[in-house]
Amino acid sequence: MDLIVRVKEIKGTCPVYRVGDSILIREGYILDTKKSSTVCMHSLASLMPYYVALSRGISPQSLGLSGAKNDRAYLQCLDPCEV
Repeated sequence: MDLIVRVKEIKGTCPVYRVGDSILIREGYILDTKKSSTVCMHSLASLMPYYVALSRGISPQSLGLSGAKNDRAYLQCLDPCEV
């Protein structure tokens, strides 16, 4: 299953992403750099513990990444660059 990781909101300052930027992970492990925005290592580190489970169809709710009525996972950057 392909995953699309999209920037929904930015709190603080992000030197890499803008709202709406996205990263495409194909087949659960291929980072498609041609169809993705620039990839920040901090965002990748936030995603690493979850991307395999999500790409295999494990629900975001069972991973604690979403509310009961939502089928999307929400993650936070490890470095929000707040000063």
